[in-house]
Amino acid sequence: MPTATDHRPLLHRRKTRLTLEFAPGEVQSEMDLRDPHRLVLAYARAMMCFVLFKPRPAHIVMVGLGGGSLAKFCHRYLPHSRITVLELRADVIALRDSFAIPPDSDRFRIVHVDAAAHMPALAGSADVLLLDGFDVGGLPPALASAHFYADCRRALRPDGLLVTNIFSYDPQFGTMLRRLRQAFDGHVGQLRGIAGNNRIVFAHRRAPGERTRAAALMRRVAAWGSPWPGLGFGPFNRLLAHHIVDGLRQAAEIPEMVRNDNK
Repeated sequence: MPTATDHRPLLHRRKTRLTLEFAPGEVQSEMDLRDPHRLVLAYARAMMCFVLFKPRPAHIVMVGLGGGSLAKFCHRYLPHSRITVLELRADVIALRDSFAIPPDSDRFRIVHVDAAAHMPALAGSADVLLLDGFDVGGLPPALASAHFYADCRRALRPDGLLVTNIFSYDPQFGTMLRRLRQAFDGHVGQLRGIAGNNRIVFAHRRAPGERTRAAALMRRVAAWGSPWPGLGFGPFNRLLAHHIVDGLRQAAEIPEMVRNDNK
C-alpha cells in the first residue's frame, strides 16, 4: 500500500510563482520568485503572529520544512533568533536551493530527522515551536498525538510558545485541540478566521503565578469564546497578520538602508 513518502515532491512554476506540491494542485508551499522572502500564503503570515507573544525568541524550532517560507522569513527578519528545522524527507531538503533557503550556519540548521522521535532530545531548548509537518495525507497522526504534544511542551523553555497549523475539516480537529489543552493545562487559543480552513492554534507553557507578556496575551486569547477560544474577527485578524509581517520586514530594511547610505 502506498505511503505518504511514496509521493515525490513536485515543483510547479506558474508565471512568477513557484509551488511545492505532494499531489497535483495541492499546494504545500508557494514562493514569489520576484521576492523570495515574502510570505505568500495566509496561514504562514498567521503563524508569524507568534511575535505578539515572543517578540525576540532566542531559539525557534520548526517541524516541517516544505518550501521553507517560514524558515527563511525568520532567518532574515528575526536576526537575533537561532532556527532549527526538523524535516523527515530528504527529497524535500534537497529542494532547498530551488526555494532560496539559506545554507546551514551557526544560527540556521536543517536536521533530517523524524520530529516525533527527536522531540524528547530538545527538552527545555526552544522558545517557540512551529508545527507545520503536513504530507500528502494531511497531518500525520504521530504529529498530533497526546504523547507528541506532551513532548512538545517539555521541549519548550518556561514561557515558551507552541504554534500549530491544523485544518478545520480534519476529522481529528476537536481531538487535537483537546490534547493540546490537556498538555498545556488549558493555556490554548486561536485567532478566529485568520487563515481560512487553516486554524492556527497557540499553546503557552506557563509556570504557576507567571506574569509575562506571553502569559497576559494568552489569557486574553484563551478567555475569548467557547468551547474553543478564538480572539476577534476574521478580517481584523487577517489585517493584523499582514501588519506584523510587514512591520518585521520594514524593521529589517531600515538598518540595511542605513548601511548602504554609509558606504
